[in-house]
Amino acid sequence: MAKFTPHTDEQIKEMLEVIGAGSVDELFKDIPEDLKAKEFNLPAGMTENEALKTMKNLAGMNKKYYVSFLGGGFYDHYIPAVVDSVSSKPEFFTAYTPYQPEASQGTLQAIFEYQTMTAKLTGLDVANASLYDGGTALYEAVVMAVRSTRRTKIVVDEGVNPLFRRMLKAHIKNLDIQRVNIKTAGIKPDKEKMLDEIDENTAAVIAANPNFFGHIDDYSGVFEKASEKGAVSILNFYPISLGVLKTPGEMGADIAVGEGQSLGLPLSFGGPYLGIMTASKKYARKLPGRIAGETTDSEGKRAYVLTLQAREQHIKREKATSNICSNQALCALRAAVYMSLLGRQGFRDTAIINMERAGKLREGFKRINGMKVMSGVFFNEFAVEVKGGSKAFVNKMLAKGFVAGMPAGLFYIDKEDVLVVNATEKRTDNEINGFLAAAREVMR
Repeated sequence: MAKFTPHTDEQIKEMLEVIGAGSVDELFKDIPEDLKAKEFNLPAGMTENEALKTMKNLAGMNKKYYVSFLGGGFYDHYIPAVVDSVSSKPEFFTAYTPYQPEASQGTLQAIFEYQTMTAKLTGLDVANASLYDGGTALYEAVVMAVRSTRRTKIVVDEGVNPLFRRMLKAHIKNLDIQRVNIKTAGIKPDKEKMLDEIDENTAAVIAANPNFFGHIDDYSGVFEKASEKGAVSILNFYPISLGVLKTPGEMGADIAVGEGQSLGLPLSFGGPYLGIMTASKKYARKLPGRIAGETTDSEGKRAYVLTLQAREQHIKREKATSNICSNQALCALRAAVYMSLLGRQGFRDTAIINMERAGKLREGFKRINGMKVMSGVFFNEFAVEVKGGSKAFVNKMLAKGFVAGMPAGLFYIDKEDVLVVNATEKRTDNEINGFLAAAREVMR
């Protein structure tokens, strides 16, 4: 036992006596024998120096650099150095939950600023202090809608990111919620079918802009009918695109949710990220997570507090609105720093550069035999039909040093030939030209 814990045999004996156990094994007696590991097969221990050398050797086996045109909900955007600098400050980096406002003014102000920025970004009234990720935010929005309307039917456009829809499906599996999926018409939403499904039993209608295939649309008419029928409108959005696109608020959405990774967070093999959630004012008290507010203290000085802690188990226990236990404050801080650096005009400029890079790439695809650019208005991501299948194309492009995009066939059984390609502001003209040249070689 001393091999795996910092405690001596004497300390272990003393602890066992205090709790009334005869041995360490007795602590695990309720676990069936067939579930217990017989041996761990651990290698011999290493010194710190040996361990560092081993890890460096393993890291050296990684492929050093791919040029990425991969999107699908998570994007390779430029992150200014100051984002790392500010978020690495120990007073932020070590903070967890700001239960005591008098000791957490910096963290509370950062959360307040984040909420203000995301609310303005989406054109809605209130924002929470962020959730785990975009998929979690989508699920929480659905639960808000069901709770608010006391209905159980949700209408989901299949253009919503399939990863988020899988998370939604898993979360509601044991809940009394009827999910109606509306298939896309090619890469575009079938808004007529969405309208047909919205009725007096509908709790929420869910759409995405841009959708998984990069297609841009306006759901104002869909959301208008949802409002007439008493249903909640939920729009999944891509933050950077709102530098140029119509906001969820302008479309009439009640709740906007999105993955905030593009706002100053590295891809990092899948996380940690943050889920953005904003809503119209009438849903403020139904938001999961916490809301920081600005007030004045007893001396009349500006101060920050947790105005609402709607979900907190320590307050409401089983009546809590959510079981989400982290507000992802550090990730939200990074997003706030990123947005403050760009400002309104910088945000717009970044969005335009994204569109221009993707536009150049899209035009190049039109001149490659065996590839057909699918119609649709797009932001920085678009769909291409690839003769011979998109998965095979991606594998061949990997050998040439490019991550060519996301094969839609991974998620849609009728789209094996469809490739979803993305280009952010980080993709240079040389990289785009090199990518197109490699694609022409592969498609010969």
